Amino acid sequence: MGVTAEKTHFLVQLGSKGRLVLPAEVREALGLKEGERLLLRQGPEGTLELVSFRQIARRARGLWRDLAPGESLVEELIRDRREEARREDAE
Repeated sequence: MGVTAEKTHFLVQLGSKGRLVLPAEVREALGLKEGERLLLRQGPEGTLELVSFRQIARRARGLWRDLAPGESLVEELIRDRREEARREDAE
């Protein structure tokens, strides 16, 4: 294993009722607060991934970013609506 600037492995223990406590260092590094909702995904070969809903929202916002590079889809919609209104007024 190489030397890294931040710790990436933590020893945790499954508690009563299947509870798992995230170390304070992890919660602080990820900005997690009490009561925050997290998604636990089961991956291949028994791996687990824990993702905050905030992170899921950030990922979702970026999904369509590259569909119209350099052009704001909101501006395009507003332009289309204004053009439509001008055509209706001209009739």
